[in-house]
Amino acid sequence: MDAFDRFWQWANKPLESQLTIPAELHQAVMELTPVDRRDRAALNQAAARLLDSER
Repeated sequence: MDAFDRFWQWANKPLESQLTIPAELHQAVMELTPVDRRDRAALNQAAARLLDSER
């Protein structure tokens, strides 16, 4: 499962779900435009860039 799938699984979860995502992934996605959040390549690239910059 890639970052795109993880984010959208979390975003579309039922309210009672305890599913979480890392804060870093949420931050990377929220920095994108709403259109880019729906683009698998753009979202995965943003997540990878953020994770690489933290190393």
